[in-house]
Amino acid sequence: MDRPENAENQPDTADSAPLAIGVPLSDDAMRERVSAAFELREAFARLSLEYQAGLDEVLTKINILRAEFEHLHEYSPIEHVTTRLKSPKSIMKKMRRKGDVLTLGNVRECVRDIAGIRIVCSFIQDTYKVAEALMKQQDVNVLEIKDYIKDSKPNGYQSLHLIVEIPVFLSHEVVKVPVEVQIRTIAMDFWASLEHKIYYKFDTEIPDFLREGLLEAAETAARLDRQMEEIHTEVRQLRPPSPSRKFSVADDYIIPTADDIDELLKE
Repeated sequence: MDRPENAENQPDTADSAPLAIGVPLSDDAMRERVSAAFELREAFARLSLEYQAGLDEVLTKINILRAEFEHLHEYSPIEHVTTRLKSPKSIMKKMRRKGDVLTLGNVRECVRDIAGIRIVCSFIQDTYKVAEALMKQQDVNVLEIKDYIKDSKPNGYQSLHLIVEIPVFLSHEVVKVPVEVQIRTIAMDFWASLEHKIYYKFDTEIPDFLREGLLEAAETAARLDRQMEEIHTEVRQLRPPSPSRKFSVADDYIIPTADDIDELLKE
């Protein structure tokens, strides 16, 4: 069975080999180990800086879209947004699990979910609306799309996953940073959050009866999503159309003063 999406954050004792105790190191070996540790720390600090900047860039785009939906449209499809940045320890554990050599080049190539954003939406159609608005931006390069809403995972997990690449402008270079974007409904997020908490209590596979219960709960959440979507559509069809809030003002338009506006309102 697939591990939960954030399974890499769970305890992973199998990958951790105990250090040899009581084996003396020469001074040269100790200095070499300390030097390597400092170099590794500096390398991950630089990596974290780049990925945090990429995360901030995508988050800014999402916040702008959210503000636009709130001010210029009937409602905002975005309920809330969360972000996370993998720790160096989590990155190294994932590299060991994949069997890849730990180099910065391999990390950039093989671990594309170091920076992650989760967007929770109201309805299923909103997930695709937000994804489309993000993907059509000129500086967003879409590397991968996995639609687990149309084709859920065997354990019942549903979400729309994007890997987008965003340019980060540093003082002397431009770095292209991949960011994972997960877009899901409230019901999908509720199920995924509780599933992770249940999995976290087990170091091995969960019992069959719990796995079946989780799958049944996922199907219930999916039915709830479809039902709420239908109700939302019916309400919009029954409600009188609201006046459009879109407007266009020419660049040479003379903006009236506050006094002019007051006079217009009096008429």
